[in-house]
Amino acid sequence: MILREFLYVDTDKTRAMLAQLDGGVAEEERETSSEEKRYTVGPRSIAQHLQVAGAERYTQKSLGDAIFPMLEGALESEGLLHDISAEVADPAQWESGGLSRIAPPGSLVRITAMGSLFDSRYAASAFAAFASVTLGLHGMGIDLGATAKKVPPGKGKSGQGQRPPKAGHTQPEPQLEDAILDFQGPGGVDGDALRAIIRMARGIFAPGLHINLSPVESSNVLIGARLQQGRQYLDSEADILFARYGTEPQEWTLVGSVGSYGAKDTTLPEFDFFGAEGVKRGRFADGINGLMRYMGGMGFVDLPQYPGFSVIPFAVYRAIPRTAGQLAVHE
Repeated sequence: MILREFLYVDTDKTRAMLAQLDGGVAEEERETSSEEKRYTVGPRSIAQHLQVAGAERYTQKSLGDAIFPMLEGALESEGLLHDISAEVADPAQWESGGLSRIAPPGSLVRITAMGSLFDSRYAASAFAAFASVTLGLHGMGIDLGATAKKVPPGKGKSGQGQRPPKAGHTQPEPQLEDAILDFQGPGGVDGDALRAIIRMARGIFAPGLHINLSPVESSNVLIGARLQQGRQYLDSEADILFARYGTEPQEWTLVGSVGSYGAKDTTLPEFDFFGAEGVKRGRFADGINGLMRYMGGMGFVDLPQYPGFSVIPFAVYRAIPRTAGQLAVHE
């Protein structure tokens, strides 16, 4: 028996898949029984005795996270779920391109590998906290080799000295990096540098919770999945997740369908979409997609990067390990 600690379950997708396999998800059980006895003495008009007994039992089962193990077992029994943990841990499979043949896009896979969580929102809040603490310590006279950075009027992110918007102009939407105050920290770290990092982070990884699996030592290989907001999380807030699970790699199991592989050809496309008859819409769309593939190959946008691939997640969990004593008892 595997006891799972779920980080994420897409309950809608899980129910839909179970409905296709089993014709529905049983969430209630009803059992009814009845017994009837009739006794007649003499003519019906003189005496008649009727005894009726019945019983009904109704149980509604809240399946919750139990529905995913049901789906996982059903997919395995039908031969639809392929565990590729050993394949992705083999560097030769990545070098030869064999993974795209073993698990083409749309395949249902299970991958257990070392991985870590990433969320640019949490990174921004952590950097903002670092800036705030550094300035607070400096204000208390504690010297950590950091000094407050002097900001000209109308500049910076401290909220002081900012000019009000002109009439008819709206204030731009706040960005993640706006919460990081201006400061000069130890080692030359300052607010400008941290804000630049967050600008990069929200471009490379769209804001939201990501799980990045690194099954081999090469830093060029990444299996990524973005965990959709509004589905079932163990904890919904990013700061709680990172406070509990940390930022260090640990073993996770990711189950889902292969989304897409990083494009091998990322050459800059030619925008040849206009002719005598006007704009050729197909060529125009292909040119834009080619430009995004080019940016994805450089790692500038949130797309899988060759030779890695993306997974559309059904669930993310870690198996609860058994202690040596428990294993001995079971043996």
